[in-house]
Amino acid sequence: GKDRFVPLPKRTLLALRYYWKTHRHPSYLFPGANGDTTAYMDRGGIQKAMKRVVSDCNIHKSISPHNLRHSYATHLLEQGLDLRSVQQLLGHNSLNTTARYTRLTQITRKNTAQAINHLTNTLVLEWECGL
Repeated sequence: GKDRFVPLPKRTLLALRYYWKTHRHPSYLFPGANGDTTAYMDRGGIQKAMKRVVSDCNIHKSISPHNLRHSYATHLLEQGLDLRSVQQLLGHNSLNTTARYTRLTQITRKNTAQAINHLTNTLVLEWECGL
């Protein structure tokens, strides 16, 4: 029920500029259906467009805009962004809410194991030194 603002990658900006040039509408980047020049695309329109793209890509999973939000958070964490920064990007008041959004993926599990091993590999243990 509140607006969300996220950084716009340069590549996405270039894609949106190209889209604007090829699909120019007098008022909106994503206009509503039926050629109504006073309406913007609503939630239903976004869901229909996404469903069409998923089908065109031959993806057989149920994917929603909300799924993309989960994926976005997970990928940011996998790239090393801290949980607090992800919280701010998602617009959450509570860090617990952000933690629920994230999913432990294979990459995250692997990175966790690597981080733990890295920490312990530098320790000098008495039994290894023969003391």
